Amino acid sequence: MQKITKETYLKWYEDMLFWRKFEDKLAAVYIQQKVRGFLHLYNGQEAVLAGALHAMDLTKDKMITAYRNHVQPIGMGVDPRRVMAELYGKATGTSQGLGGSMHIFSKEHRFYGGHGIVGGQIPLGAGIAFGDKYHGSDAVTLCCFGDGAARQGSLHETFNLAMLWKLPVVFVCENNGYAMGTSVERTANHDEIWKLGKGYEMPCGPVDGMNPIKAAEAFDEAIQRARRGEGPTFLELKTYRYRGHSMSDAQHYRTKEEVKEYKKIDPITQVKDIILEKKYADEDAIKVIDKRVKDLVSECEKFAEESPFPDKNVMYDVVYEQEDYPFIQHKL
Repeated sequence: MQKITKETYLKWYEDMLFWRKFEDKLAAVYIQQKVRGFLHLYNGQEAVLAGALHAMDLTKDKMITAYRNHVQPIGMGVDPRRVMAELYGKATGTSQGLGGSMHIFSKEHRFYGGHGIVGGQIPLGAGIAFGDKYHGSDAVTLCCFGDGAARQGSLHETFNLAMLWKLPVVFVCENNGYAMGTSVERTANHDEIWKLGKGYEMPCGPVDGMNPIKAAEAFDEAIQRARRGEGPTFLELKTYRYRGHSMSDAQHYRTKEEVKEYKKIDPITQVKDIILEKKYADEDAIKVIDKRVKDLVSECEKFAEESPFPDKNVMYDVVYEQEDYPFIQHKL
């Protein structure tokens, strides 16, 4: 893993702050009905992504996740203006406005999407890793999912084959405590999700998902193991989301006091404190970063607002059609 340096902390601060403000802007325009459908925000979980990206080789490694998927592709190199435009349903979006919030995708940057089916990405993540192993690549796939998806049967089928075939995949459970709105303690007879890996003799363990340093170290160990051909790892990143499961979530299952307690260990604040304590930057320099982030968010919003909606014909252009499909009998 690259050393965690002054530049690392400054990058983490700017990246995580931008992801947070980007999502805050999405919440605001959603209320204005400029973004429609479902909207699942990442606020509070930024340390997981910051740590993962530090340990990954972005020239070849891949990522697949669920529908809380706006900032991951940005971190992997996708133009944030195009991500914002996709959420607006605009032609300049990552999928020409056809995917929307839950289905951001970039083949160019090896981000294989958000998926609306709970746990649907778990076997797909192993499949991507299988492809890399089959073709002799040493690329590693990060397959991310939430604590709710950890209850899906497909996880067990995938874990079994991933270990059997020693696939280069890191399974990442971003445990934010409540899945869609039910606490972990109420969905299983255990609350240590990482222990599911033990049933398959898969290297596994819990990680502080509010601390990008701890996350980076855990991801690096798992990625290097996979790159050496030693197979998968299962990490449970214990994190917390400040907003509801989606924008329609009234959050009756937790108290405001609980959210305040978690904000005391906010990953952005943790990194900012280290920057100031180690004198990597002073308050004036921090303000410059803050303004740069604010300006970029505004630029993304302006780009999305001014972009055109896709032509209706685009919907039909991406539907596969084969006139002589051999398994359809036409009546004479």
